[in-house]
Amino acid sequence: MGSKVAIVEFERDVCKSLKKALELVGNVTDLNTSKRSVVIKVGVFDQNAENHSSVGVVDAIVKSFDKAQKIYLAESDNYRGKGTERLQIWKELFTDRVVPFNLSDDTETRKVKVADEEMQLSHILFKPNVFVSTHILRTFERGTILKNLFGLVPNVSKAPLHRKLDTLLPDIYEAIGGIDLAVIDGTYLYRGAGANPHATKDASRYRVKMNNLIVGRDAIAVETVGAILAGLKLDKMPILKEAIKRHLGEGNIDNIEVVGSSLEKAREKFSAATHTLK
Repeated sequence: MGSKVAIVEFERDVCKSLKKALELVGNVTDLNTSKRSVVIKVGVFDQNAENHSSVGVVDAIVKSFDKAQKIYLAESDNYRGKGTERLQIWKELFTDRVVPFNLSDDTETRKVKVADEEMQLSHILFKPNVFVSTHILRTFERGTILKNLFGLVPNVSKAPLHRKLDTLLPDIYEAIGGIDLAVIDGTYLYRGAGANPHATKDASRYRVKMNNLIVGRDAIAVETVGAILAGLKLDKMPILKEAIKRHLGEGNIDNIEVVGSSLEKAREKFSAATHTLK
């Protein structure tokens, strides 16, 4: 499948907008089946923060997999609290089919070696399960879709691994068999201090309303387009550079087919909007 990335604007109906985006990039028919469970890795460092995918965007992703018998909303523990607690942000979506899953509590794990470290990763992360990564649009040089993989590490204290992120995250990507669908929630663009995943409620001071979704089956291409819209320099993003070096996806914007809103018009819109934060 080619590297298509959809940029779609939305107002109220996020589900309709995500459906349009998925149609533009070739749909998820092969992923949406009763034979495969779906893992949606949400990115949330602190349940009191606002810099995470919205309930509406995650609900739209859930509804895109209407044939899946089980959908896991996944997060792990960190020093700010239990993954289960942070997942309560999306509690209105929980059903018998859509369940919160704390990756740190899983006793059925698989040993992998990443960044020269042996690690036990939750069994739900591996194929044949479908893996979806969703996070926010932000000016953060470690990225968003790929940085979200750091939350797969079950350790409560993840700080010692930060110095290895450039290899750790591509290693994890390869270990789990890749990301099947990447969805950047561009409801807001977070800049400056608000783009830092450690930011708390003050993050709202550093955001501007954009109401865009950036969606694709090639996670590296989605990360690339998101970085460009956020005004980042791709050569200053070491995790993304390593993923491109390993040929995990397309990182050359000239080889990425942007559909929906044109990249140039979207860049102009984002550039103009960010002046309100300066």
